[in-house]
Amino acid sequence: MNTDKATKQAWGALWILFGINLMNFYDRQILGPVAEMVRKEWALSDTLLGTLSTAFILMYAVVGLPLGRLADTWNRKKILAIGVSTWSVLTAASGLATSFAWLFASRLGVGIGEASCAPAANSLIGDLFPPRRRAMALSIFMLGLPLGTFLCFRLSGLIAAEYGWRYAFFFAGIPGLILGLLALKLPNPPRGASEEHPPIALSSDKSPFWLVLSIPTILWIVASGAVHNFNMYAVNSFLPAFLMRTHHLDVKAASSVSSIVLGAVGILGLLGGGWAADRLSQVRPDGKLLLSAIATAIAAPCIFFALQQAPGAIVGFMLLMGTGTMLMFVYYASVYSSIQDVIPPALRGTAMSIYFFAMYLLGASFGPVITGMLSDHYAKQAMVAAGATAMSEEFKGMGLHHAMYIIPMLCVVLALVLFAASRTVARDMEKVKQ
Repeated sequence: MNTDKATKQAWGALWILFGINLMNFYDRQILGPVAEMVRKEWALSDTLLGTLSTAFILMYAVVGLPLGRLADTWNRKKILAIGVSTWSVLTAASGLATSFAWLFASRLGVGIGEASCAPAANSLIGDLFPPRRRAMALSIFMLGLPLGTFLCFRLSGLIAAEYGWRYAFFFAGIPGLILGLLALKLPNPPRGASEEHPPIALSSDKSPFWLVLSIPTILWIVASGAVHNFNMYAVNSFLPAFLMRTHHLDVKAASSVSSIVLGAVGILGLLGGGWAADRLSQVRPDGKLLLSAIATAIAAPCIFFALQQAPGAIVGFMLLMGTGTMLMFVYYASVYSSIQDVIPPALRGTAMSIYFFAMYLLGASFGPVITGMLSDHYAKQAMVAAGATAMSEEFKGMGLHHAMYIIPMLCVVLALVLFAASRTVARDMEKVKQ
């Protein structure tokens, strides 16, 4: 194929994949901005509230493994078309829920559909863009995360305040069905089509899962994914509630602030991180992972001091939290492209499914529910310390405030894990070229 035509086709496909990823993160975040409304309507504890996110995450992680393997053996655009259509229908169905059990079940279904996105899309991008352009291409794809988060918190909060929380789910189902049709227009290039070195032959007598897990850098990256996603899902699930309880914002204001400090700032983190990662990787092979380690280390004190802001100090909170979140988004641009650097093309779908399995099962599934449990624990502790006999919204606010400090603590752990990954990546990159 003509080089200019191939490049145009690759960029056209990337924008469709970006749209799919945007709705991927939009739909999964809807519970965040409407959480307080759901909690009060059904009189839920923070632990049960966290369990709604965990239901989605567990299904996402488990189903992702076979879907990741399928992405290495079947038509990837068909996988994406079926997946995005499925999760869009079930997102709309969540708005029909009349009980906790119904909403729980519908979120499980959304997890099944969304598990198709990451392995198939990342595999396609790896075959559409050469290594020197991959970090930026993946950064654009991952812009779906901050933009999806921004739009979700911005729009869902407004829709829920005006029409009720169920309509936020109805609205979200429509764009995904359109994207499901567009996914059928995606190219499906041969695996390894964009590599600068011929792909290595794979051993047929070993499990593909074993081949992936035998790479030292992947083990560190898998561990990093679990820690990172614990943090991201904890903060996304509870930040609007934190702002409402601690800073006394209403649902519209809390959603607007969250859309900025969790979503809009991520655009800078991803694009800046992708640009820096591509350039650092040309200077030193461990540049991408070192960049992510340093960014995460700086994010930790930013988030800590954001939580230290006094009630009503919204400007200080937004500056500090927004900076911390922006630095956390550097992770996606640098780490996702590093996975492609150390994995042969024929195993990229499998590698992403293993990574996402750990990222979600060991990280994201625990983030909301453990944060919720800590919040309930500290709320009860505050109630007992005050000599009260009944739980109040004031005690719930104190409990959630204390629980949120787990996020900057884990940022420090994540920085150390990423630094360890940077020490092995050069050797593993050389093995792929042999």
